Amino acid sequence: MKIKLITPDPFNAEAWTDVLRVEPAFDVTPIVCALRDVKVIFNGSRPDLVLVETATPQDFEALEALANAHPEIDYVLVGNELSPEFLLRAMRAGVREVLPSPAAPEAVLAALRRQLRKRAPATVLPATHHAEVLALVSCKGGSGATFIAANLAHLLAAGGQRQVALIDMNLQFGDAALFVSSQTPVSNVADVARNINRLDADLLRSSMTEVAPGLWVLAAPDDPAQATDVTPQHVRQIVELAREMFDFVIIDVGRSLSSVTLQALDLADRVYAVLQLTLPFIRDGKRLRNVFRSLDYPAHKIQWIVNRYQKGSQFTIDDLKKTLAINQVITLPNHYEAVAASVNQGVPVERIAPNSTIARSLRELAENIAPPPLGQARTGWLSGLFHGAPQ
Repeated sequence: MKIKLITPDPFNAEAWTDVLRVEPAFDVTPIVCALRDVKVIFNGSRPDLVLVETATPQDFEALEALANAHPEIDYVLVGNELSPEFLLRAMRAGVREVLPSPAAPEAVLAALRRQLRKRAPATVLPATHHAEVLALVSCKGGSGATFIAANLAHLLAAGGQRQVALIDMNLQFGDAALFVSSQTPVSNVADVARNINRLDADLLRSSMTEVAPGLWVLAAPDDPAQATDVTPQHVRQIVELAREMFDFVIIDVGRSLSSVTLQALDLADRVYAVLQLTLPFIRDGKRLRNVFRSLDYPAHKIQWIVNRYQKGSQFTIDDLKKTLAINQVITLPNHYEAVAASVNQGVPVERIAPNSTIARSLRELAENIAPPPLGQARTGWLSGLFHGAPQ
């Protein structure tokens, strides 16, 4: 891949060029100059990608003009302006990724390697392939459903041995990407919806962010107003295409029920309803159960997760089963320190506290959904995770 590197900083030019040249697929040509002052960018053959550091509004205007003139080229931007308005403007200009300034050479290398992978034709699996779609819905705000969805997706990806999509359908206030990565997505569900007539595997893949090997996130919009750009038909097209491209599709549905989120629930093979053992959660869980029944969902489609479970609570698992008229409940333990560290750092709990009770329970849940890939051993205490016989 031919790369043109443009920066006014000689130190960055040297450091970035040195680190990029460790990748055999990269052919790097540095230009030490502000983009607005560059007279000749393409001297001979055109690059596949332009990495540019912007410092002024004039630099960004020059980038917009360049991208409009050469839309066939990919652009990665390093800058200190990361407001939602700026990121949206960058995306519309054709920028594939934005890195905060100052950018470490290793971060630049990782970003360009992601672009290299995206330039490879996206793979659509054989027609016989049917990925399992799992939707997580919160019975009440603050249940921890997003934490579970993001960490479950990370575990199912198994370090790149599987391909997993995490789709954030909490369209107004979704932040699933932040639970597993500090990367800033440059595209989201609403952007895909606005380009639905061009939707194919390449467009969907390029709209997603690979936050870990095998784990691709399609983020929710930054602007809550953009939620209205997404319709149930958009959701169907996105999810059905993702089924063909990935081994698992995890959907974070959020709390609100609408025609859009109900479409996501309809498409799911399994729905995990997340609640806690307190009266408000149990009451809303009963309401949600009634919704599922009105939608004629079979009992085996719905799984109930009690998050932050502690023995000795005022309400017991048996109380919950009786109230909801269900036979099986999944419990995830309360481990505040590990979860808080994971959420605050944007790192999966499996990486930050692998021996914690919550990490072990999430591993067991993932293993119940899909056996570990060859070479990975089961954790071996599944009996403690599930309460009751299968429905």
